[in-house]
Amino acid sequence: MARPLRYTFILVLVALGTTLAAVGGWRYARASAPVPGPIILISIDTLRADHLPAYGYDKIKTPAIDGLAEDGIVFERAYSHSPQTLPSHVSMLTGRLPFETGVRDDDAGLKANERLLAQMLRERGYATAGVVSSGLLRRATGLAQGFDFFDDQMPADDRELTASQRRRDGRESEAIAENWLDSVGSTRVFLFLHLDDPHAPGGPVEHVEGTPPYDGQIAYADEVLGRFLRYLKKHQLYDQSTIVLVSDHGEGLGDHGELQHGLFVYDENIRVPLIVKQAAGLGAGRRVTDIVQHADIVPTVLDLARAPIPRNLRGRSLKPLTDGTGAVPETVVYSESQYGRNRFGWSDLVSIRDGRFEYIRAPHEELYDIQRDPHERDNLAGAGATPRRRAELRSALARLLGEEPAAIVSGAKDSDVAAIDPKDKVEIAEWYLNALDLVVSRQWPKAIELFQRIARQVPDSADVWNQLARVAELMDRNDLALSAYQHVIDLDSSDPRPLIQAARVSLVVRKLDEAEDLGMRALDAAGLTPRALADAHAVLTSIALARHDADAAREHSAAARKADPSSLLPLYVDAKLLYEEGDFAGALTRLEKANAAILKDQSAPVPGLHQLTAQALIWADRPAEAETHLLDELKEYPHNLEARAALATLYQSGDEYDQAAGVVSDLVRITPTPDAYTLAAKLWASLGDQKQAAAARADSRRLLGTRRNAH
Repeated sequence: MARPLRYTFILVLVALGTTLAAVGGWRYARASAPVPGPIILISIDTLRADHLPAYGYDKIKTPAIDGLAEDGIVFERAYSHSPQTLPSHVSMLTGRLPFETGVRDDDAGLKANERLLAQMLRERGYATAGVVSSGLLRRATGLAQGFDFFDDQMPADDRELTASQRRRDGRESEAIAENWLDSVGSTRVFLFLHLDDPHAPGGPVEHVEGTPPYDGQIAYADEVLGRFLRYLKKHQLYDQSTIVLVSDHGEGLGDHGELQHGLFVYDENIRVPLIVKQAAGLGAGRRVTDIVQHADIVPTVLDLARAPIPRNLRGRSLKPLTDGTGAVPETVVYSESQYGRNRFGWSDLVSIRDGRFEYIRAPHEELYDIQRDPHERDNLAGAGATPRRRAELRSALARLLGEEPAAIVSGAKDSDVAAIDPKDKVEIAEWYLNALDLVVSRQWPKAIELFQRIARQVPDSADVWNQLARVAELMDRNDLALSAYQHVIDLDSSDPRPLIQAARVSLVVRKLDEAEDLGMRALDAAGLTPRALADAHAVLTSIALARHDADAAREHSAAARKADPSSLLPLYVDAKLLYEEGDFAGALTRLEKANAAILKDQSAPVPGLHQLTAQALIWADRPAEAETHLLDELKEYPHNLEARAALATLYQSGDEYDQAAGVVSDLVRITPTPDAYTLAAKLWASLGDQKQAAAARADSRRLLGTRRNAH
């Protein structure tokens, strides 16, 4: 037991103080035999069609996409239904429009009764897999429904980022897709592969020297695609595969003032590439000028697989166009953006387009002749020459949405939404995205300043106050976080989430009475959902543990599990209480049971569960297992300073000084706060590196000075 004693000694020295929706024709789904051969849907995020050589662009080379276009059918006018990632992919995988699925923003969730293409094909005997590269498409959105295998694991040190900011390099996702195809043992497969590499300037990488960053990132995505296509060819899968290449939306690049995407529904935002390579190269080289849409993908794939098409789909099968055997019914394409509405309280934007015109419903209506004005510079909404066409498109939009035509003209159908046109406020939306980018690059003080600036412009935006509070928490500026959460509470007292978050911050600063009051208010909130109920009882459990109130901790943890049957909180509470009583063996028994449940049921770990397990394992003289659990804790909660310090101390106790030094370096890289630098200084001193210790103390003082100046 020398290691636990030595570990404890070092720990003292350094002072270590989260039914049938597709009715109709689906009952006949098993009636006809599916066509053998892989069906592969590849979505390259944020890819403008007009930045690809296959669509006439000459400033970049994309040999993989070009090769696929030569072997397939290129749809020259394909459109998305949303300039946001999740709504677009939901339409792509359901064949339905955003207002039908209810997924109209990136923070929405898919209803359990929505049927995805993966489910439809799995019921026909296909093995199904999804590999995604963005947290926006994570399992929690419901997008994993119908997939036998779904990989959404993002890098371990980015959990402080919002879902939209969590990304995985396309090479990693492509390798996972290859591994799955190697393991499945069949060619009757459906694979959905999502790559998230192209973005506007300020994105992940500038891959190709001498090209604009966005084009360089497209070239990088093309390299990843090329690697995957070479794999298919090497394994004799390419020729027999049906491959659909598409993007979820485009990118503004400043064409109408928006550098990125989400706010507008102009051509640069919603026109996307769509290439369909059929098995055996059928139709290779054909180009189609018909207007098509994301909702057409599901019925097209089902038709190519000889599967019945459910009657509740909005899209059409494009098989007559891919085969060259006929035409498809004419349609209008619907697109929408609720980005400005949901974040800033502005009007939403809705557009409808036919083969020539795009009409945009907004406080200031817009109408563009796409044939004569492809860049949408000349708004014809007020012109005398087009009132009939504008009226026809208004009426078509009204019929589609089931609204009265008068509501279409008004620009906003809900009276409680201010008629602020996003076109007039695009600068604020750009500030917002810049602030999020600062969070990604861990420039948290600058992000706080920018969110404060935005909050002064849109003081009624709960989203902006929430973002400010989140970054303030990361910086340990807890008073600012509490103030920001109070703004959110004042805007909507029925929402329990800011009450729960404020309770957590109050707990951190040991304001236990205030924390308990906020937690109890959350329980009484009108908008309480089962998830929020479980979270409220979880924070009340932590407060009770901080007060050493065992009965209250057990009561609230049991209530949390009642609200969420997958919750492991009761086991954690029992283990925590036993550990504090010195019964390390009893604590470890309960912790091992909780960890087994995590592995078996994919239950979410309680914050601190892996760390407590590690502590109990150290006392049991099982350091290798303790290391694993500390790494797991940091994977889930990278800003847990105690866990990171414990890992460094564990390495030091085993004379693994290089590993210990690496952990201390990660501590301040991942959590660059005054407290983290102060802790790092103590750890460096313990490791005997006085130079690093002095530098860490200086950084801590510098950050504290910056904080005082900010006040």
